Amino acid sequence: MFKAALLETIDAERSDLIGFLQNLTRTDSSNPPGDTIAAACVVTTFLASRDVPSTIIAPKSHAPNVTSTFPAVSQSPAHSRSSSLHQLDGYPPTPVDSPFERSGISTPKPGPRLIMNGHIDAFAISDAEKSQWTHDPWSGDIENNRLYGRGVVDMKAGTAATIAAYSYIFAHRHLLHGIAVLEAVSDEENGGKWGSKYLLNDDDRRETWTGDVNLNAEPTGLQSIRFAEKGTLRLTFSIKAKSAHGAYTHLSEGAIRIATRLIMELVKLEDFSDFKLDPEVRKYLDRQEVRDIVDEIMGAGASNNILKPTVNIGTISGGTKVNTIPGDCKFEAEIRLPIGLVAETILGEIDTILKDFPGASYEVQEAASNPPNSCPFDHALTRAIADNAEHILGRKPIAIPSLGATDAKHWRYKGVPAYSYGLSPEGMAGIDESVDLDDYINLVKILTLTAWDFLTGPE
Repeated sequence: MFKAALLETIDAERSDLIGFLQNLTRTDSSNPPGDTIAAACVVTTFLASRDVPSTIIAPKSHAPNVTSTFPAVSQSPAHSRSSSLHQLDGYPPTPVDSPFERSGISTPKPGPRLIMNGHIDAFAISDAEKSQWTHDPWSGDIENNRLYGRGVVDMKAGTAATIAAYSYIFAHRHLLHGIAVLEAVSDEENGGKWGSKYLLNDDDRRETWTGDVNLNAEPTGLQSIRFAEKGTLRLTFSIKAKSAHGAYTHLSEGAIRIATRLIMELVKLEDFSDFKLDPEVRKYLDRQEVRDIVDEIMGAGASNNILKPTVNIGTISGGTKVNTIPGDCKFEAEIRLPIGLVAETILGEIDTILKDFPGASYEVQEAASNPPNSCPFDHALTRAIADNAEHILGRKPIAIPSLGATDAKHWRYKGVPAYSYGLSPEGMAGIDESVDLDDYINLVKILTLTAWDFLTGPE
Protein backbone atom coordinates (compact mmCIF):
# COMPACT_ATOMS: atom_id res chain seq x y z
CA MET A 1 0.00 0.00 0.00
CA PHE A 2 2.80 2.41 0.83
CA LYS A 3 4.45 1.82 -2.56
CA ALA A 4 1.15 2.56 -4.26
CA ALA A 5 1.04 5.88 -2.44
CA LEU A 6 4.57 6.66 -3.64
CA LEU A 7 3.50 6.04 -7.23
CA GLU A 8 0.48 8.32 -6.81
CA THR A 9 2.75 11.06 -5.49
CA ILE A 10 5.11 10.73 -8.45
CA ASP A 11 2.21 10.95 -10.90
CA ALA A 12 0.83 14.01 -9.09
CA GLU A 13 4.25 15.70 -9.33
CA ARG A 14 4.87 14.85 -12.99
CA SER A 15 5.05 18.49 -14.09
CA ASP A 16 7.56 19.35 -11.33
CA LEU A 17 9.75 16.38 -12.25
CA ILE A 18 9.70 17.31 -15.92
CA GLY A 19 10.45 20.92 -15.02
CA PHE A 20 13.47 19.77 -13.03
CA LEU A 21 14.78 17.76 -15.99
CA GLN A 22 14.09 20.67 -18.31
CA ASN A 23 16.07 23.07 -16.12
CA LEU A 24 18.96 20.62 -15.85
CA THR A 25 19.01 20.09 -19.64
CA ARG A 26 19.09 23.85 -20.26
CA THR A 27 22.43 24.19 -18.47
CA ASP A 28 25.48 23.88 -20.71
CA SER A 29 27.68 21.39 -18.88
CA SER A 30 29.78 20.32 -21.85
CA ASN A 31 32.94 18.40 -21.03
CA PRO A 32 35.28 19.74 -22.21
CA PRO A 33 35.51 22.28 -20.70
CA GLY A 34 33.60 20.55 -17.86
CA ASP A 35 32.08 23.58 -16.11
CA THR A 36 29.09 22.12 -14.22
CA ILE A 37 28.42 24.92 -11.74
CA ALA A 38 25.08 25.88 -13.35
CA ALA A 39 23.97 22.24 -13.45
CA ALA A 40 24.95 21.75 -9.80
CA CYS A 41 22.91 24.82 -8.87
CA VAL A 42 19.83 23.28 -10.52
CA VAL A 43 20.36 20.10 -8.50
CA THR A 44 20.87 21.83 -5.15
CA THR A 45 17.86 24.10 -5.77
CA PHE A 46 15.65 21.09 -6.47
CA LEU A 47 16.88 19.28 -3.36
CA ALA A 48 16.41 22.37 -1.18
CA SER A 49 12.85 22.75 -2.46
CA ARG A 50 12.21 19.28 -1.01
CA ASP A 51 13.98 19.94 2.28
CA VAL A 52 16.84 17.65 1.33
CA PRO A 53 20.18 18.99 2.57
CA SER A 54 23.17 18.68 0.26
CA THR A 55 26.89 19.28 0.38
CA ILE A 56 29.19 20.42 -2.41
CA ILE A 57 32.55 18.66 -2.81
CA ALA A 58 34.64 20.51 -5.38
CA PRO A 59 38.28 19.45 -5.69
CA LYS A 60 38.16 21.38 -8.97
CA SER A 61 36.25 24.63 -8.47
CA HIS A 62 34.26 24.62 -11.73
CA ALA A 63 33.42 20.89 -11.49
CA PRO A 64 31.44 20.49 -8.24
CA ASN A 65 29.94 17.23 -7.00
CA VAL A 66 26.58 17.45 -5.19
CA THR A 67 26.24 14.92 -2.38
CA SER A 68 23.66 14.02 0.23
CA THR A 69 23.40 11.12 2.64
CA PHE A 70 21.09 9.92 5.33
CA PRO A 71 20.92 7.00 7.70
CA ALA A 72 17.52 5.65 8.63
CA VAL A 73 17.68 8.04 11.59
CA SER A 74 18.66 11.67 10.98
CA GLN A 75 22.11 13.12 11.56
CA SER A 76 23.01 16.58 12.75
CA PRO A 77 24.27 19.20 10.27
CA ALA A 78 27.62 19.22 12.04
CA HIS A 79 28.10 15.59 11.11
CA SER A 80 26.71 15.89 7.61
CA ARG A 81 29.05 18.76 6.77
CA SER A 82 32.55 17.87 7.87
CA SER A 83 35.27 20.47 7.55
CA SER A 84 36.86 18.52 4.72
CA LEU A 85 33.93 19.33 2.43
CA HIS A 86 33.94 22.49 0.37
CA GLN A 87 30.66 24.42 0.38
CA LEU A 88 30.66 26.78 -2.61
CA ASP A 89 28.98 30.18 -2.53
CA GLY A 90 25.75 30.49 -4.44
CA TYR A 91 24.28 27.09 -3.66
CA PRO A 92 21.12 26.80 -1.57
CA PRO A 93 21.98 26.01 2.07
CA THR A 94 20.64 23.15 4.13
CA PRO A 95 16.97 23.98 4.90
CA VAL A 96 16.77 25.78 8.24
CA ASP A 97 13.85 23.72 9.45
CA SER A 98 15.08 20.41 8.14
CA PRO A 99 14.95 17.24 10.25
CA PHE A 100 18.75 17.49 10.32
CA GLU A 101 18.32 20.62 12.46
CA ARG A 102 15.73 19.08 14.73
CA SER A 103 17.48 15.86 15.75
CA GLY A 104 20.90 14.81 16.95
CA ILE A 105 23.23 12.14 15.71
CA SER A 106 21.77 8.67 16.03
CA THR A 107 22.90 5.23 15.04
CA PRO A 108 21.25 4.13 11.77
CA LYS A 109 19.16 0.98 11.71
CA PRO A 110 21.24 -1.94 10.45
CA GLY A 111 21.10 -2.36 6.70
CA PRO A 112 23.00 -1.93 3.43
CA ARG A 113 24.65 1.26 2.20
CA LEU A 114 23.08 2.14 -1.16
CA ILE A 115 24.93 4.57 -3.43
CA MET A 116 22.76 6.42 -5.96
CA ASN A 117 25.15 7.94 -8.46
CA GLY A 118 24.82 9.91 -11.69
CA HIS A 119 26.80 12.53 -13.60
CA ILE A 120 25.82 16.07 -14.62
CA ASP A 121 28.42 16.76 -17.31
CA ALA A 122 27.72 16.01 -20.97
CA PHE A 123 29.47 15.46 -24.27
CA ALA A 124 30.57 18.67 -25.99
CA ILE A 125 28.87 19.76 -29.19
CA SER A 126 30.44 21.52 -32.19
CA ASP A 127 29.03 24.55 -33.99
CA ALA A 128 28.61 22.37 -37.07
CA GLU A 129 26.47 19.93 -35.06
CA LYS A 130 24.38 22.73 -33.53
CA SER A 131 23.33 23.92 -36.97
CA GLN A 132 21.82 20.51 -37.71
CA TRP A 133 19.55 20.41 -34.66
CA THR A 134 15.85 21.17 -35.10
CA HIS A 135 15.80 22.40 -31.47
CA ASP A 136 18.51 24.41 -29.77
CA PRO A 137 20.69 21.88 -27.90
CA TRP A 138 20.27 23.84 -24.64
CA SER A 139 16.57 24.64 -25.05
CA GLY A 140 15.03 21.71 -23.22
CA ASP A 141 12.20 22.02 -25.75
CA ILE A 142 9.34 19.54 -25.51
CA GLU A 143 7.62 18.27 -28.64
CA ASN A 144 5.44 15.18 -29.03
CA ASN A 145 6.17 14.17 -25.43
CA ARG A 146 9.93 14.21 -26.02
CA LEU A 147 12.38 16.53 -24.28
CA TYR A 148 15.31 17.67 -26.45
CA GLY A 149 18.81 18.70 -25.44
CA ARG A 150 22.48 17.79 -25.41
CA GLY A 151 23.18 15.32 -22.62
CA VAL A 152 19.56 14.50 -21.84
CA VAL A 153 20.16 10.84 -22.80
CA ASP A 154 23.69 10.65 -21.38
CA MET A 155 22.70 11.13 -18.70
CA LYS A 156 20.73 14.11 -17.41
CA ALA A 157 17.41 12.25 -17.55
CA GLY A 158 18.90 9.36 -15.60
CA THR A 159 20.56 11.65 -13.09
CA ALA A 160 17.38 13.71 -12.62
CA ALA A 161 15.41 10.51 -12.07
CA THR A 162 17.99 9.31 -9.53
CA ILE A 163 17.89 12.62 -7.64
CA ALA A 164 14.09 12.59 -7.62
CA ALA A 165 14.03 8.99 -6.36
CA TYR A 166 16.45 9.89 -3.58
CA SER A 167 14.23 12.79 -2.53
CA TYR A 168 11.22 10.48 -2.21
CA ILE A 169 12.99 7.94 -0.04
CA PHE A 170 14.60 10.74 1.97
CA ALA A 171 11.13 11.92 2.92
CA HIS A 172 10.42 8.51 4.48
CA ARG A 173 13.91 7.67 5.74
CA HIS A 174 12.60 6.90 9.24
CA LEU A 175 11.04 3.73 7.76
CA LEU A 176 14.22 2.50 6.13
CA HIS A 177 17.11 0.29 7.18
CA GLY A 178 20.67 1.21 6.31
CA ILE A 179 22.08 4.22 4.52
CA ALA A 180 21.35 5.92 1.20
CA VAL A 181 23.84 8.23 -0.49
CA LEU A 182 23.26 10.58 -3.42
CA GLU A 183 26.15 11.59 -5.67
CA ALA A 184 25.51 13.91 -8.64
CA VAL A 185 29.04 14.11 -9.97
CA SER A 186 31.07 16.00 -12.54
CA ASP A 187 33.84 14.90 -14.90
CA GLU A 188 32.44 11.49 -15.88
CA GLU A 189 32.89 12.19 -19.59
CA ASN A 190 36.58 12.86 -18.95
CA GLY A 191 37.29 9.80 -16.78
CA GLY A 192 36.00 10.93 -13.38
CA LYS A 193 39.25 12.25 -11.86
CA TRP A 194 37.40 15.17 -10.22
CA GLY A 195 34.13 13.29 -9.76
CA SER A 196 33.50 9.68 -8.78
CA LYS A 197 37.18 8.73 -8.64
CA TYR A 198 37.89 11.64 -6.30
CA LEU A 199 35.03 10.69 -3.97
CA LEU A 200 36.14 7.07 -3.87
CA ASN A 201 39.89 7.56 -3.56
CA ASP A 202 40.76 11.02 -2.23
CA ASP A 203 37.95 12.53 -0.16
CA ASP A 204 38.13 12.18 3.63
CA ARG A 205 34.72 10.44 3.64
CA ARG A 206 35.51 8.00 0.83
CA GLU A 207 34.06 5.08 2.80
CA THR A 208 30.71 6.88 2.84
CA TRP A 209 30.81 7.48 -0.92
CA THR A 210 31.82 3.86 -1.62
CA GLY A 211 28.96 2.05 0.15
CA ASP A 212 27.96 -1.59 -0.32
CA VAL A 213 26.27 -1.40 -3.71
CA ASN A 214 26.00 1.22 -6.45
CA LEU A 215 22.96 2.08 -8.54
CA ASN A 216 23.15 4.54 -11.42
CA ALA A 217 20.86 5.36 -14.31
CA GLU A 218 23.18 5.51 -17.29
CA PRO A 219 21.30 4.88 -20.55
CA THR A 220 20.79 1.12 -20.75
CA GLY A 221 17.30 0.71 -22.14
CA LEU A 222 14.53 -0.05 -19.68
CA GLN A 223 14.66 -3.66 -20.83
CA SER A 224 18.19 -4.25 -19.50
CA ILE A 225 20.30 -3.97 -16.35
CA ARG A 226 24.05 -3.66 -16.84
CA PHE A 227 26.30 -5.72 -14.54
CA ALA A 228 29.57 -5.56 -16.49
CA GLU A 229 31.54 -3.44 -18.94
CA LYS A 230 34.22 -4.15 -21.49
CA GLY A 231 37.60 -2.67 -20.75
CA THR A 232 39.47 -0.14 -22.88
CA LEU A 233 43.05 -0.46 -24.08
CA ARG A 234 44.12 2.65 -26.01
CA LEU A 235 47.43 2.74 -27.84
CA THR A 236 49.42 5.12 -30.05
CA PHE A 237 51.43 3.36 -32.79
CA SER A 238 54.42 4.99 -34.50
CA ILE A 239 55.89 3.69 -37.76
CA LYS A 240 59.24 4.77 -39.21
CA ALA A 241 60.35 4.05 -42.77
CA LYS A 242 62.72 5.36 -45.41
CA SER A 243 61.31 8.42 -47.15
CA ALA A 244 61.78 8.93 -50.88
CA HIS A 245 60.30 10.44 -54.03
CA GLY A 246 56.83 9.04 -54.74
CA ALA A 247 57.99 7.52 -58.03
CA TYR A 248 60.66 5.45 -56.29
CA THR A 249 58.48 2.86 -54.56
CA HIS A 250 61.19 0.29 -55.26
CA LEU A 251 63.24 2.01 -52.56
CA SER A 252 60.68 2.02 -49.74
CA GLU A 253 57.25 0.72 -48.90
CA GLY A 254 56.57 3.88 -46.91
CA ALA A 255 55.27 4.31 -43.37
CA ILE A 256 51.59 4.60 -44.30
CA ARG A 257 51.54 1.35 -46.29
CA ILE A 258 53.36 -0.38 -43.42
CA ALA A 259 50.78 1.06 -41.00
CA THR A 260 48.00 -0.29 -43.23
CA ARG A 261 49.45 -3.80 -43.07
CA LEU A 262 49.90 -3.49 -39.32
CA ILE A 263 46.31 -2.38 -38.87
CA MET A 264 45.06 -5.44 -40.73
CA GLU A 265 47.08 -7.65 -38.38
CA LEU A 266 45.71 -5.84 -35.32
CA VAL A 267 42.14 -6.36 -36.54
CA LYS A 268 42.79 -10.11 -36.46
CA LEU A 269 42.98 -9.79 -32.66
CA GLU A 270 39.18 -9.81 -32.79
CA ASP A 271 39.45 -13.57 -33.24
CA PHE A 272 41.51 -13.99 -30.05
CA SER A 273 39.71 -16.26 -27.60
CA ASP A 274 42.44 -17.73 -25.39
CA PHE A 275 41.29 -16.25 -22.08
CA LYS A 276 39.43 -17.56 -19.07
CA LEU A 277 35.89 -16.61 -18.14
CA ASP A 278 33.74 -17.90 -15.30
CA PRO A 279 31.82 -20.81 -16.87
CA GLU A 280 28.58 -19.71 -15.20
CA VAL A 281 28.93 -16.21 -16.68
CA ARG A 282 29.69 -17.63 -20.12
CA LYS A 283 26.71 -19.97 -19.88
CA TYR A 284 24.48 -17.06 -18.85
CA LEU A 285 25.68 -14.82 -21.68
CA ASP A 286 25.09 -17.59 -24.19
CA ARG A 287 21.37 -17.66 -23.37
CA GLN A 288 19.30 -16.67 -26.38
CA GLU A 289 17.15 -14.21 -24.41
CA VAL A 290 20.31 -12.43 -23.20
CA ARG A 291 21.74 -12.23 -26.73
CA ASP A 292 18.42 -10.99 -28.08
CA ILE A 293 18.28 -8.13 -25.56
CA VAL A 294 21.87 -7.11 -26.36
CA ASP A 295 21.02 -6.92 -30.06
CA GLU A 296 17.71 -5.19 -29.40
CA ILE A 297 19.36 -2.35 -27.48
CA MET A 298 22.80 -2.02 -29.08
CA GLY A 299 22.06 -3.11 -32.65
CA ALA A 300 22.13 -6.36 -34.57
CA GLY A 301 25.45 -8.13 -34.12
CA ALA A 302 26.30 -6.56 -30.77
CA SER A 303 25.84 -9.89 -28.98
CA ASN A 304 28.68 -11.33 -31.07
CA ASN A 305 31.04 -8.72 -29.60
CA ILE A 306 30.20 -9.17 -25.93
CA LEU A 307 32.74 -11.97 -25.40
CA LYS A 308 35.38 -10.96 -27.95
CA PRO A 309 37.87 -8.10 -28.23
CA THR A 310 37.12 -5.43 -30.82
CA VAL A 311 39.62 -3.16 -32.57
CA ASN A 312 38.89 0.39 -33.69
CA ILE A 313 41.40 2.63 -35.47
CA GLY A 314 40.37 6.09 -34.33
CA THR A 315 42.96 8.41 -35.88
CA ILE A 316 45.76 8.19 -38.42
CA SER A 317 48.25 10.72 -39.77
CA GLY A 318 51.44 10.65 -41.81
CA GLY A 319 53.31 11.99 -44.77
CA THR A 320 53.83 15.53 -45.99
CA LYS A 321 52.97 15.53 -49.72
CA VAL A 322 51.14 13.27 -52.14
CA ASN A 323 54.17 12.65 -54.33
CA THR A 324 56.53 11.65 -51.54
CA ILE A 325 56.92 8.31 -49.79
CA PRO A 326 56.19 9.04 -46.12
CA GLY A 327 58.88 8.32 -43.57
CA ASP A 328 56.55 8.34 -40.58
CA CYS A 329 52.99 7.56 -39.64
CA LYS A 330 51.04 7.51 -36.40
CA PHE A 331 47.68 6.00 -35.60
CA GLU A 332 45.60 5.45 -32.47
CA ALA A 333 43.87 2.17 -31.77
CA GLU A 334 41.30 1.30 -29.15
CA ILE A 335 40.84 -2.34 -28.22
CA ARG A 336 37.76 -3.15 -26.15
CA LEU A 337 38.44 -6.06 -23.81
CA PRO A 338 35.69 -8.50 -22.79
CA ILE A 339 35.40 -9.54 -19.16
CA GLY A 340 38.05 -12.17 -18.45
CA LEU A 341 40.63 -10.72 -20.87
CA VAL A 342 43.38 -8.59 -19.33
CA ALA A 343 45.42 -5.99 -21.18
CA GLU A 344 48.72 -7.77 -20.57
CA THR A 345 47.52 -10.75 -22.60
CA ILE A 346 46.62 -8.64 -25.63
CA LEU A 347 49.82 -6.60 -25.32
CA GLY A 348 51.74 -9.87 -25.50
CA GLU A 349 49.95 -10.67 -28.76
CA ILE A 350 50.77 -7.21 -30.12
CA ASP A 351 54.42 -7.63 -29.21
CA THR A 352 54.46 -10.84 -31.24
CA ILE A 353 52.86 -9.06 -34.22
CA LEU A 354 55.43 -6.25 -34.09
CA LYS A 355 58.29 -8.71 -34.60
CA ASP A 356 57.32 -8.57 -38.29
CA PHE A 357 57.24 -4.75 -38.24
CA PRO A 358 60.72 -3.61 -37.16
CA GLY A 359 59.94 0.06 -37.79
CA ALA A 360 56.85 0.06 -35.57
CA SER A 361 56.42 0.77 -31.87
CA TYR A 362 53.57 1.69 -29.54
CA GLU A 363 52.75 3.46 -26.30
CA VAL A 364 49.79 2.63 -24.05
CA GLN A 365 47.59 5.60 -23.19
CA GLU A 366 47.56 4.65 -19.54
CA ALA A 367 45.16 7.37 -18.33
CA ALA A 368 42.54 6.35 -20.90
CA SER A 369 42.88 2.58 -20.50
CA ASN A 370 40.74 0.64 -18.02
CA PRO A 371 40.37 -3.08 -17.27
CA PRO A 372 37.10 -4.91 -18.01
CA ASN A 373 34.92 -5.14 -14.94
CA SER A 374 31.93 -7.08 -13.69
CA CYS A 375 29.93 -8.05 -10.64
CA PRO A 376 27.30 -10.77 -10.01
CA PHE A 377 24.51 -10.69 -12.59
CA ASP A 378 22.10 -11.94 -9.91
CA HIS A 379 21.93 -9.67 -6.85
CA ALA A 380 19.28 -8.39 -4.46
CA LEU A 381 19.44 -5.02 -6.22
CA THR A 382 19.01 -6.47 -9.72
CA ARG A 383 16.06 -8.51 -8.48
CA ALA A 384 14.49 -5.37 -6.99
CA ILE A 385 14.97 -3.50 -10.28
CA ALA A 386 13.50 -6.37 -12.29
CA ASP A 387 10.47 -6.83 -10.03
CA ASN A 388 9.61 -3.13 -9.99
CA ALA A 389 10.19 -2.70 -13.71
CA GLU A 390 7.84 -5.60 -14.34
CA HIS A 391 5.25 -3.95 -12.07
CA ILE A 392 5.52 -0.60 -13.89
CA LEU A 393 6.21 -1.72 -17.45
CA GLY A 394 4.89 -5.29 -17.58
CA ARG A 395 8.30 -6.61 -18.62
CA LYS A 396 11.30 -7.77 -16.61
CA PRO A 397 14.65 -6.33 -17.70
CA ILE A 398 17.52 -8.75 -18.26
CA ALA A 399 21.05 -8.33 -16.92
CA ILE A 400 23.63 -7.87 -19.69
CA PRO A 401 27.14 -6.41 -20.07
CA SER A 402 27.83 -3.00 -21.65
CA LEU A 403 30.04 -2.42 -24.66
CA GLY A 404 30.84 1.09 -23.39
CA ALA A 405 32.07 2.39 -20.05
CA THR A 406 30.51 4.29 -17.13
CA ASP A 407 31.48 5.45 -13.64
CA ALA A 408 30.16 2.11 -12.36
CA LYS A 409 33.56 0.61 -13.16
CA HIS A 410 35.21 2.57 -10.33
CA TRP A 411 33.03 0.75 -7.76
CA ARG A 412 33.57 -2.65 -9.36
CA TYR A 413 37.34 -2.14 -9.24
CA LYS A 414 36.92 -1.84 -5.47
CA GLY A 415 34.88 -5.03 -5.28
CA VAL A 416 31.59 -3.17 -4.80
CA PRO A 417 28.69 -4.43 -6.97
CA ALA A 418 27.51 -1.67 -9.32
CA TYR A 419 24.48 -1.76 -11.60
CA SER A 420 23.18 0.60 -14.28
CA TYR A 421 19.53 0.94 -15.19
CA GLY A 422 18.25 3.81 -17.28
CA LEU A 423 16.53 5.01 -20.43
CA SER A 424 17.21 4.03 -24.03
CA PRO A 425 20.68 4.94 -25.32
CA GLU A 426 19.18 5.79 -28.72
CA GLY A 427 20.34 9.22 -29.90
CA MET A 428 23.06 9.50 -27.27
CA ALA A 429 25.47 12.33 -28.20
CA GLY A 430 23.70 12.63 -31.55
CA ILE A 431 21.70 15.25 -33.44
CA ASP A 432 18.37 16.04 -31.71
CA GLU A 433 19.22 13.95 -28.64
CA SER A 434 15.96 13.46 -26.75
CA VAL A 435 14.07 11.29 -24.27
CA ASP A 436 10.48 10.13 -23.99
CA LEU A 437 8.90 11.80 -20.96
CA ASP A 438 6.68 8.85 -20.08
CA ASP A 439 9.82 6.69 -19.96
CA TYR A 440 11.48 9.30 -17.74
CA ILE A 441 8.60 9.29 -15.25
CA ASN A 442 8.54 5.49 -15.30
CA LEU A 443 12.26 5.51 -14.51
CA VAL A 444 11.64 7.77 -11.51
CA LYS A 445 9.05 5.27 -10.30
CA ILE A 446 11.25 2.20 -10.81
CA LEU A 447 14.30 3.77 -9.13
CA THR A 448 12.20 4.99 -6.20
CA LEU A 449 10.56 1.61 -5.61
CA THR A 450 13.86 -0.20 -6.11
CA ALA A 451 15.62 1.92 -3.47
CA TRP A 452 12.62 1.48 -1.20
CA ASP A 453 12.61 -2.31 -1.55
CA PHE A 454 16.36 -2.58 -1.16
CA LEU A 455 16.31 -0.57 2.06
CA THR A 456 13.16 -2.15 3.54
CA GLY A 457 12.52 -5.46 1.81
CA PRO A 458 9.53 -5.87 -0.55
CA GLU A 459 6.02 -5.31 0.81
